[in-house]
Amino acid sequence: MMITECKFSYDQIKKLSKEMVILIDTKEKANDHITDYFDKKGIAYKRQALEFGDYSFMIPQVEGLTSNELYFHKEIVVERKNSLEELSGNLGKNRDRFEKEFLKARNNGCSIHLMVENPQGYNDIMRHNYNTDFKPVAYMASLKSFEQRYDLKVQFIDKQYSGYNIYSTFYYYMRKMLH
Repeated sequence: MMITECKFSYDQIKKLSKEMVILIDTKEKANDHITDYFDKKGIAYKRQALEFGDYSFMIPQVEGLTSNELYFHKEIVVERKNSLEELSGNLGKNRDRFEKEFLKARNNGCSIHLMVENPQGYNDIMRHNYNTDFKPVAYMASLKSFEQRYDLKVQFIDKQYSGYNIYSTFYYYMRKMLH
């Protein structure tokens, strides 16, 4: 079941938040730092094919609160890039595939959070502090075009905080949608 908006009390939302399960796309690789964070914090997760994005979440059926599982995988996703080089490839030579995925997400009304594991983000792009031939001006033009076209929420982050960022993005979205 997909959810658009429900109304729960504060205590019910608190209970539901403890049941949240992070969905990790089956194609997502090299994310031990993220799953290690989830394990350490007792955050449930499972691998599942997602139509778009690398991460989303669901809430299993909870006795007395929900009659079905609540899936948010078509409402909000985090797309993770492990480096500026990976993002450069997606905006350059793999642009068609990347754009089709974002177009599909946008057409479903999905909120897309692009998380790039590089805390210096825009500074490193402008200084060409990445190992590809993509010129900084073209890189920024592509990224800014994607931000506008697909209403991307771009986040540059140190990879040690990726798990926290994914969880908190979904946690606060869930709270907003269930309240």
